[in-house]
Amino acid sequence: MANILIVDDSRTSRRMLRDILERSGHVIIGEAVDGQEGYNEYVKLKPDIVTMDITMPVMDGIDSLKLIRKEDPNAKVVMITAAGQKEKMMEALKLGASEFITKPFNDDVVISTVNNLAK
Repeated sequence: MANILIVDDSRTSRRMLRDILERSGHVIIGEAVDGQEGYNEYVKLKPDIVTMDITMPVMDGIDSLKLIRKEDPNAKVVMITAAGQKEKMMEALKLGASEFITKPFNDDVVISTVNNLAK
């Protein structure tokens, strides 16, 4: 079981991730709607794992990832990508993203990815 921060500008995506993760025993300790808020919540809440959408207003997930990894080089951040964002995904992995999950969500993939990071 991990304490998780969900960062996504889509209320529907946040709700789906929350449902999937809570059903598998994880605790959602916070949510944020853009990368800046995600970084602020990370610093405040110190979650075990962050799920981070790439495309968001104010600050995207890539820039938020950079800030989080600067704050905590051991941060576990799972990037959420839409189909067709391969370049962004590769950039995120180079910057230290732990894993990535594609939309639309597959419950089993979300659960196994987060469970592996929670070990």
